[in-house]
Amino acid sequence: MAAPEPSILPTTKAASAVGAAYPLLTLTAMLWAGNAVMSKWAVGEVSPQALTCLRWTMVCGVLLGIARSDIRRDWRQLSGSWLRILLMGAGGYTAFNSLFYAAGNYTSTLNLALFQGALPVLVILANYVVSRTTVSPFQALGVTVTLMGAAVAATHGDWSVLTTLALNRGDVLMLVACLLYAGYTVALPSRPPVSGFSFFSAMAVAAFLTSLPLLAVEWAAGNLIWPTPKGWAIVVFVALGPSLGSQLAFMRGVELIGPNRAGVFVNLVPVFGAFLAVVLVGEPFRWHDGLALALVLGGILIAERLGRRRSKESLPG
Repeated sequence: MAAPEPSILPTTKAASAVGAAYPLLTLTAMLWAGNAVMSKWAVGEVSPQALTCLRWTMVCGVLLGIARSDIRRDWRQLSGSWLRILLMGAGGYTAFNSLFYAAGNYTSTLNLALFQGALPVLVILANYVVSRTTVSPFQALGVTVTLMGAAVAATHGDWSVLTTLALNRGDVLMLVACLLYAGYTVALPSRPPVSGFSFFSAMAVAAFLTSLPLLAVEWAAGNLIWPTPKGWAIVVFVALGPSLGSQLAFMRGVELIGPNRAGVFVNLVPVFGAFLAVVLVGEPFRWHDGLALALVLGGILIAERLGRRRSKESLPG
């Protein structure tokens, strides 16, 4: 799926690729940030597991209609890796989104976006734990600064929370969700040798199947909220935007300028998240939100711009 890096393309073609990729990747980050806003608007309109299940139901319906030939061509490789696909879909899509939407009941849109912005650094940590990948001094510094930003976001600027461990429930859920997604990202290089379109289709089916038991638990516990008219609008946006549209835009951006440069655009998520939280949700922008945002973005800049090595990266949304 990775295209040649722009440096080995003819100058005119490289400029054209960058010109086309930047809007696509910026749109991707904006849609992922919009997902944080939807998690807040969904409270009382549609329950977390209903939203997760309906989201992937719609995505599967669209993909099975437009990606049928790709799936048929790659079916043998996909079926041979069904367990890996099922586990990756369960952790990276179903569990992540379920925890993400549940966190929206307890924490702010800003915090949801800020924790998402820490994902690239969490991937560095996961890579070290799994494969003992060497971390450069700049990467280590970036990890430290970004985790400080996450701590400010989680404590809402009240450092006494750390002494009592009275963390917001939503912040804890979001941290677990991000750790799961980091693990999913680390597992991506070992995915089956099929097209990105086919693989995403298989992952969407896995996400739908693994969301059904969670939906049943939510119903049995009496917490199921079937979408209201506003809830259905949220479901449609989340399915077509953060789920489908952003994935396709990101894949095309990777094809145009390569995975290394495309992955940097993940860092725009907290920026757009902060903007949307203030403009659309009406949340106040307090001093600790600005500090957390600066620390997260600064840490990511240090880790990925100053400390990254020229190695293949894969950071999907």
